[in-house]
Amino acid sequence: MSVARPAALRVLERGWVSSNNIVLLGAHETAVIDTGYARHAAQTVALVQQALAGRSLDRIVNTHTHSDHIGGNATLKRAYPRVHTTIPAGEAQVVRDWDEEALHLGPMGQECERFGFDATFDAGDPLVLGDLEWRALGSPGHDMESLVLYCAAQRVLISADALWENGFGILFPGLTGETTPDAATAAQRATLDAIAALEVDWVIPGHGSPFTDVRGALARAYSRLDYLAADPLRNARNAAKVALSFILMIEGRIALPTLPGRLTAMALVRGINERHFHLDDAALADYLVAELEKSGVARREHGWLVAV
Repeated sequence: MSVARPAALRVLERGWVSSNNIVLLGAHETAVIDTGYARHAAQTVALVQQALAGRSLDRIVNTHTHSDHIGGNATLKRAYPRVHTTIPAGEAQVVRDWDEEALHLGPMGQECERFGFDATFDAGDPLVLGDLEWRALGSPGHDMESLVLYCAAQRVLISADALWENGFGILFPGLTGETTPDAATAAQRATLDAIAALEVDWVIPGHGSPFTDVRGALARAYSRLDYLAADPLRNARNAAKVALSFILMIEGRIALPTLPGRLTAMALVRGINERHFHLDDAALADYLVAELEKSGVARREHGWLVAV
């Protein structure tokens, strides 16, 4: 089905380390939704500048505060000193305190330059971005405080990590102790139910290409959720693999002798191992490397783990 896309909206599709950036060009105001990972901040600024075509950036809006969605905030603020930053209300205190554990930075071995914000928004709040009226919707599951944005007039959903074309983001709250695994899957199911109730023609996910087969994506997401809910070990295994894969995608290769120590230093992976795998450091590293090799995303080469 051919879907007319809003002329005021530009999707800057990124890789899996940086979230997609959505640039909105209103008659009097511009905005970007989500800003990618810190290591790619200079590229984010360049891409946003190109999309703005000489205009200034007026607003940054973050759907949630994981590092791959907020990493360009500080750099964009330096490039556009008058930019106004809005984050989800439920994330305000952790950003204000710069709580690296709650922000998943230390636990995931990730980085992000500290930034400030000017305002918050919450579920049900209206926002005007790109001269379009959007409504914020709560999307707990991947992040209990995350928000998605829905434009009813254009039937467009900016779904962040609540819905991808083939799944959704890791259910971190069930792994970090923020909530139980059952509560995390229940929250994600409620989020999918809420999206299913909307009239949507075009979805812009946090990662991957925008898509129009919303029913198909929802069916795959429900199937994935049922699979994870059947055995909590599955979500734990996936999270540990993704944590290592994320670092590997950033660095390109990791010296295998250093891997046991690096994994142990990542609180999320260490906690997963203590609760589920019960392996020593070397065995955990070997297990996760084998899992990445099995998935076809990495290989061992002359003492290194190399991204494929």
